[in-house]
Amino acid sequence: MSVSLFFLSLNLLILDLIYFFEFEMLNINSSLVVMTILIDWMSLLFMSFVMFISSMVIYYSYEYMANDLNLNRFIFLVVMFVLSMMLLIISPNLMSILLGWDGLGLVSYCLVIYYQNMKSFNAGMLTALTNRIGDVMLLMSIAWMLNYGSWNYIFYLEELKFDKFMIIISFLVLLAALTKSAQIPFSSWLPAAMAAPTPVSSLVHSSTLVTAGVYLLIRFNFCFNDNLMFFLLFISSMTMFMSGMGANFEFDLKKIIALSTLSQLGLMMSILALGNYKLAFFHLLTHALFKALLFMCAGNVIHNLNNCQDIRFMGNLINSMPLTCVFMNISNLSLCGLPFLSGFYSKDLIVEVMSMNYLNLYIYMIFYISIGLTVSYSFRLVYYSCIGNFNYISLNMLSESSKIMLKGMSGLIFLVIFMGSCLSWMMFFTPYIIILPFLMKLMTLIMIILGMWLGLGGSKFTLNYKNFFLLNYNYSFFLSNMWNMPFISTLGINYYPIYFGSLYYNNLDQGWSEYYGAQKIYLFLCNNSKSMQIIFNNNIKFFFILMVFWLVFIMFI
Repeated sequence: MSVSLFFLSLNLLILDLIYFFEFEMLNINSSLVVMTILIDWMSLLFMSFVMFISSMVIYYSYEYMANDLNLNRFIFLVVMFVLSMMLLIISPNLMSILLGWDGLGLVSYCLVIYYQNMKSFNAGMLTALTNRIGDVMLLMSIAWMLNYGSWNYIFYLEELKFDKFMIIISFLVLLAALTKSAQIPFSSWLPAAMAAPTPVSSLVHSSTLVTAGVYLLIRFNFCFNDNLMFFLLFISSMTMFMSGMGANFEFDLKKIIALSTLSQLGLMMSILALGNYKLAFFHLLTHALFKALLFMCAGNVIHNLNNCQDIRFMGNLINSMPLTCVFMNISNLSLCGLPFLSGFYSKDLIVEVMSMNYLNLYIYMIFYISIGLTVSYSFRLVYYSCIGNFNYISLNMLSESSKIMLKGMSGLIFLVIFMGSCLSWMMFFTPYIIILPFLMKLMTLIMIILGMWLGLGGSKFTLNYKNFFLLNYNYSFFLSNMWNMPFISTLGINYYPIYFGSLYYNNLDQGWSEYYGAQKIYLFLCNNSKSMQIIFNNNIKFFFILMVFWLVFIMFI
């Protein structure tokens, strides 16, 4: 399916065709319910990538989740997840987008709480509550779309760009996308969602849940005005910088990769805010490939280390797990933007297009600093896991005996290497002409080398000089905790409404209103009807007694 969709999307891209299907579901009098589907090169290409990655992940999870008692339930949940994403991709209609959007939110909650411990439940609740904000924003945008007589937003984007209703709708859609793609201030759920099984993390963080927000913005990008674009640029650049800093201080393997996803999402959003949606889509596709592979490698490492995720316990894995380390390093280098791997083609192009634009120094600096930070945490991860000393227990059994998992990863490695160049040739018929001074052209390479030096040198420094972190504990704690966002979004925002909700529930809903409200009326009616019941149950006796009374009454009269 994936391969056929890929070639079909190429056909539509070359012929510049868009197919718009309408299925009449219900027709009563003048009420018509129609299901609309949009088939163009973008939706087909994205669907082919989602299908390919999900097939590899499901194949991989047959061995990763082999000891799980509910493997079929897990596979069904993953398939439902993918189907929800498919519905979202092919929808030109806000109603069907909401179905896919909510499907993603609900199934992701089920997958995050899959292991059913307290950490999973907390993470699941944070994920669900944050995503509910986005769902509410979409519902409100659906209500505002009623002003136009149809929910097929695709017809109205460019024509009604400056209409006041469309400005409100685009702002609501932007907020919905910020929650789903975990931009500031909704970032804290993304690392928390790492409580899910690793195959799910691989799927969620590459091509499905978090990219849904970016995809929605790519579809809606024609109706954004300059103020909204400026707001999105600021938020996404801050997210990119914040997650890059956080990943350099993190020790949980999966959380480091989750923060790198957040950084790349910020990059996609920021180039989208600069008005280049095709480049954002290009990076979305290449990022999906190497991020899925990176998570699968991390899953294999965690599997072999008896579910240990702390990178300080790893080290020297290159000797015991050579193939996994090779895959991990290639996807890491692709993430860094090493020339001629898939990540390079999209990332370098994004940065150079940004350099071509007339922007302020803040945006220019934060882009390049974020690239340096990406390389820094990637090489820090390589140092701790592959190069450094082996710090795990002496009695261990590290091996690459997991054939199915390795086959699943091998399916992705060729795409990670070659797909970037193929996509750049296919998507951009006329190449981007970028004319920059020599120093600005080399700026990306300079930042990569600086980040590499910082990542490897900084890792050795923190290992040898542990007192350095003790001296700057508050500083490192603040940065590693994503600028205290998890505390703000749990104990700050969610805690008080839930606490007051429990008080309201106990004192009013189950308290006074229960006593004076429906239950009291119910008891009152019950008691009254019971007194009448005595009469109805003994009706013959009462009939004879009344007859006697009546006869006596007649006689006396």
